[in-house]
Amino acid sequence: MRLKEGKEHQIYEVTDMRLEPELERRMGALGLSPGTSIEIVNNQKKGAVIVKFRGVRFAFGTRIADQIHIKEAAGCREAAR
Repeated sequence: MRLKEGKEHQIYEVTDMRLEPELERRMGALGLSPGTSIEIVNNQKKGAVIVKFRGVRFAFGTRIADQIHIKEAAGCREAAR
């Protein structure tokens, strides 16, 4: 599923990123790559998706969120609030 389709307060694992090469390098520099655990903090469906990974929150626009593919993380489905 795509990041934009994920549910709030759930933890997922990034499986694939289909971004332009330059943007993918920038995401890698931030610590986001396949295999990274990511929590969806806020997902308004029509706007930005706010996520948390590696202890930091980021907001991704719809264009980027639609190109990041995720799956439910094994062993933990809901994040502690």
